[in-house]
Amino acid sequence: MTEAEKQLKYNQLLKEAAALLDGENDTIANMANLAALIHESMGFWWTGFYIVRTDANDTEQLVLGPFQGPIACTRIAFGRGVCGTSWQRRETVIVPDVEQFPGHIACSSQSRSEIVVPVFKDDAVTAVLDIDSQYLNTFDKTDARYLERIVRLL
Repeated sequence: MTEAEKQLKYNQLLKEAAALLDGENDTIANMANLAALIHESMGFWWTGFYIVRTDANDTEQLVLGPFQGPIACTRIAFGRGVCGTSWQRRETVIVPDVEQFPGHIACSSQSRSEIVVPVFKDDAVTAVLDIDSQYLNTFDKTDARYLERIVRLL
């Protein structure tokens, strides 16, 4: 797909996402629909959310939320793996080859590249959008820019 085609596809996805979430204030429902919309529209291998939760020991961690794709890791610690790193850094992380990412959590050996986008509410990271591809070098700054705009709709 050319850069122009990718941008057109994301512009359409952004419009569909805004229409889909319009008038709905339930975050889990919106995450579920966004994961499905992104997954189906873009053809990614795994698309989903991890939500910041506090456990019985008063420790925050990422817990698996709505997703599309094969089974996934259930809990991820702050600063661990690509998702935990995105949460810790408070920024989008693009990984061209997950095997080269220090501390990568291999939920599946089929995942080859990844992008993780933090979701903010009142300046706090409340979740991350995690997208995996079966191919190397799938994600770039265009993906980051549009996915950041999409998660702001939550």
